[in-house]
Amino acid sequence: MRKLNKGVTARARDFLRDWSLPRQLAGQKIYTDASRSHASDVLRPRLEEADRVGTSVCPFCAVGCGQLIYAKNGKPIHIEGDPRSPVNQGTLCPKGAGTLGMLLSPERISTAMYRAPYSDHWEERPLDWCMERMAQLTKETRDDSFVEALPDGRVVNHTLGIASLGGATMDNEENYLIKKLFAGGLGIVSVENQARI
Repeated sequence: MRKLNKGVTARARDFLRDWSLPRQLAGQKIYTDASRSHASDVLRPRLEEADRVGTSVCPFCAVGCGQLIYAKNGKPIHIEGDPRSPVNQGTLCPKGAGTLGMLLSPERISTAMYRAPYSDHWEERPLDWCMERMAQLTKETRDDSFVEALPDGRVVNHTLGIASLGGATMDNEENYLIKKLFAGGLGIVSVENQARI
């Protein structure tokens, strides 16, 4: 029982030492000495550990908020809004603030995956193989569905067999190039962007 009382007494003493109210009542300034505690004295900002800071754009919507990514030993440890960005001025919405969790998730797929037609599973493939496969399928589909002229003789040079839906975080320059390549070069009529939907 005596040992228990010593533990309770020590905890009460520590609590009173760290509790700011008695210090405030004694006349200490609230925002300096009175607010300090043993716990706050040993706290350090986690960004202090970062050995590198990079910039990025939030991947979640069309707003394109600027982000600062803090890294230690090549691994991200914190993401926050970039105060230099005219878009978000250092703030992030809940989705943007959760970017680090998405980036470090063990469920995140970081390799190229392929599912063959009628297959019930995905398989890992080299990125070069996937890019070549997409190029071949795009050419085959375009060649099979390309229309040079309508029955009334009007020249259209288009295909209705391929469509494109761009991501919401693509900038104007990327969308311009996609429109030129897909509509102008390949003749794809259905070119849309998630930001407009």
